[in-house]
Amino acid sequence: MRLATFARHGVARLGAVVGERVVDLAALAAACGRHLPDNMLAFIDDAEGNLALAGELLAAAGEREGYPLAEVRLLAPIPRPRQNVIAVGRNYREHAREILRAQGEAAAFPEHPLFFTKRATAVIGPEEPILWQPSVSDAFDREVELVVVFGRRGRNIPRERAYDYVFGYTCADDVAARDVQLRKHGGQWFKGASLDNSCPLGPWLVTRDELPNPHDLRLTCRVNGVLKQDASTSQMVFDIPALIEELSAGMTLEPGDVLLTGAPAGAGIGFDPPEFLRAGDVIEVAIEGIGTLRNPVVEG
Repeated sequence: MRLATFARHGVARLGAVVGERVVDLAALAAACGRHLPDNMLAFIDDAEGNLALAGELLAAAGEREGYPLAEVRLLAPIPRPRQNVIAVGRNYREHAREILRAQGEAAAFPEHPLFFTKRATAVIGPEEPILWQPSVSDAFDREVELVVVFGRRGRNIPRERAYDYVFGYTCADDVAARDVQLRKHGGQWFKGASLDNSCPLGPWLVTRDELPNPHDLRLTCRVNGVLKQDASTSQMVFDIPALIEELSAGMTLEPGDVLLTGAPAGAGIGFDPPEFLRAGDVIEVAIEGIGTLRNPVVEG
């Protein structure tokens, strides 16, 4: 199932994307004397029951149910996560090499995943503007990443049970202020990754059953129509079960938590000279089986 948060007449709702239409799940349930939540976090809180009911109602609905996608505004699937977004650094070897070269360091790969966080306030949805803030940074970069959304509460999760805790997947453009992240004030990964409008998510969330092998997906990033990143999720250093096992060790994960799983080579910092974002750029990140997330860059 493809689940989206969408706005119509300024009101945010939870919908299922069917073809080129989006069905308001709460409204559909109410029309049948049933109940479904009207927001993604509440839906995920009772994922199993809500998915079963949504599937039953959609199967009985007519083909004309809902609204054309062109008539609604898609928001981030989870417009405001309950906690900071979790991200993983250097989880693709070639990307790790390009980051280390930019820092003048020899290639050295981590023995464990490098986790950091992005502020929940950084999250934006499709077509919302990425803010280029030259007074803060002149090195805004972009990265396509596969996102894992958790569907159950868990701690100390073994890798063989990791997918039991995955609700679904979406796309992210992990925007980072590289000079803040790598050099300013000693290097601030959290600050450099957390500026406003620096975490586009979307266009929707695809439930786990739709992507039985998340490690065989093509992911791309285009800047102004030019292909910059083109890789496969099979190239991850630490796969999703390894990330979940390590992340949950001694730390509770909650339903609706968001994990960015790392970026492949081709980030702007890896070019000579570096290719950083400027106002007027348009970024499109896409992942096979999920969709395309498009965002313009504006000065803010």
